[in-house]
Amino acid sequence: MNNRRLTWVDVIKGFLMILVVIGHYPGELDFPLVTYIYWFHMPAFFILSGLFFKPIMEKGLMKSSIHKRFMQLIVPYLFFLVSITLIRYGIEIGSGNLDLSWYLNDLWTLVIGGRFARGAYGVFWFVTTLFFTHLFFLWLTKYFNRTKQVIMLIVFYLIAHFESILAMRVIGGSPAAASQEIPMIWNIDVALMAVVYFAIGYYMKHIWINISIKWFFLGLTGSISAILLDHFAVIDYHLSMKFLRYDHVVLDLIIPLSFTIVLMGIFQFITAHLSLTWLQKIERHSLTIMYLHIFTDILLNDYFTYGLIGFTAIGLLIPIAVSIFIQKVIPHGNLLLGGFSPKKKSPVTST
Repeated sequence: MNNRRLTWVDVIKGFLMILVVIGHYPGELDFPLVTYIYWFHMPAFFILSGLFFKPIMEKGLMKSSIHKRFMQLIVPYLFFLVSITLIRYGIEIGSGNLDLSWYLNDLWTLVIGGRFARGAYGVFWFVTTLFFTHLFFLWLTKYFNRTKQVIMLIVFYLIAHFESILAMRVIGGSPAAASQEIPMIWNIDVALMAVVYFAIGYYMKHIWINISIKWFFLGLTGSISAILLDHFAVIDYHLSMKFLRYDHVVLDLIIPLSFTIVLMGIFQFITAHLSLTWLQKIERHSLTIMYLHIFTDILLNDYFTYGLIGFTAIGLLIPIAVSIFIQKVIPHGNLLLGGFSPKKKSPVTST
């Protein structure tokens, strides 16, 4: 992929990270912006991740590939999990909470993670889901041909929807409450759905790389149609991967893909003519933004009053400042932020 293509991918990821922050705004909005954001922003992240997937066919490379993803995803996950928890517990102890059972119960929730970890840990599920999604697809592409891969992905997709039906219709209650009745560590079950989007990113690489006019208008038609159908109450569509809310077996593909196509088409066009380095900078610190934007609000909302714009600004700027501090000051800070690159072995030369 050339530099222009890499640029638009980074720009889209930066834009999607802004949507992640907006999506966690705790206030009320007149326009159903958050609902529409949830229609596509998480699937788009998985699609973009699949775009850069490289299958492992050679013997002995699977272990190094898994190690690389572990260092890039799980090490930062553990770093931010421990850091936020230590700060939280320090505040709790300072406020007089000495109830050992409270701390043990909280720790158990953090060990399970995924949709069970709420509050400051609201987005941690994404990283563990992405890690297991990568493992699933590594396994699929290494041991099965394309036909068998597609068949198994269809099975995964149907199982994910069956689990959603079980949570929403059998257990009942709100999506968050219902999904928590289905025990699963680190939201591994969400990878059944995520791997489908991931695979679409990989299989349709030739389409994503350069969105044609035809594909753009197909995506635009699908996106506008979905918004209009929702506006006129023809459909009541929601998508929440974290809480296993998959509303429609067909629309769960059409709507996220339509919005993602439009987003890619727009930013491919813009980045061909304009430099959006500010979005690229957001992308470079996206991991820290994802982990800290909710916690930043938790720490500050008792002292400051701000609306959506203020919430978004502090959710971006403060984590970026923290990210720069970690990289510049803390030993091996870049490693703690997922900046791991395996050392390349020097070629053996004969003498």
